[in-house]
Amino acid sequence: MEDEADAQPCSADLFRALADPTRRSLLDELRERGDQSLFQLCTRLAMKHQVTSSRQAVPRHLAVLEGGRDGAVAAERADPAAHALHRPAALEPRALAPAHGGGTLTTPPAPRIVLTSIHVDDQAKALAFSTNVLGFQPKNDVPLGEHRWLTVVSPHDPDGIELVLEPNDHPAALAYQEALTVDGIPITAFAVDDVRVSVAALEQRGVRVVQPPTEMGRS
Repeated sequence: MEDEADAQPCSADLFRALADPTRRSLLDELRERGDQSLFQLCTRLAMKHQVTSSRQAVPRHLAVLEGGRDGAVAAERADPAAHALHRPAALEPRALAPAHGGGTLTTPPAPRIVLTSIHVDDQAKALAFSTNVLGFQPKNDVPLGEHRWLTVVSPHDPDGIELVLEPNDHPAALAYQEALTVDGIPITAFAVDDVRVSVAALEQRGVRVVQPPTEMGRS
């Protein structure tokens, strides 16, 4: 027999909180990708839903979703100096996930890669380098308080994968960058038709190449 908690998992307060379309979009993003920082939530709202709420407005929506015993979102802050990470509360899949009426579950189609990102210390400088030196073209440029949702794409595939120029103001991002630099590990990779021609062109534009083109075998 179903108990009362399972029969009525959501309170009226939670339903009222989810009546707002921005809050529903926030919850959708957290269900799709758990543990997001405030900046990540703002940028994904702008990119996917054209919701350009400020970094001051989004925390107010999150506070409503976190409120009460039936809050749909939980916030964690392991380090007081770090940004809080927001994730769906444990109740949320039970309360809001659609019910299955039985039968055979089908395997969903494989996801597509639509975004990849690099962390930068100056978004304007990174955009200039990406476009004027590397030859990418701007795709999205949406103001988000002190930062921007800023992406570039290859001119050969303007509707393809977008490269996000994401600010590195989070302590974890800066530590990640510094550790990879010390160990000489590339953060990302791009493809060109002729690497030697491309390296020569980059050097003519003032780029310092730390390792000449080297044959590494075929993958």
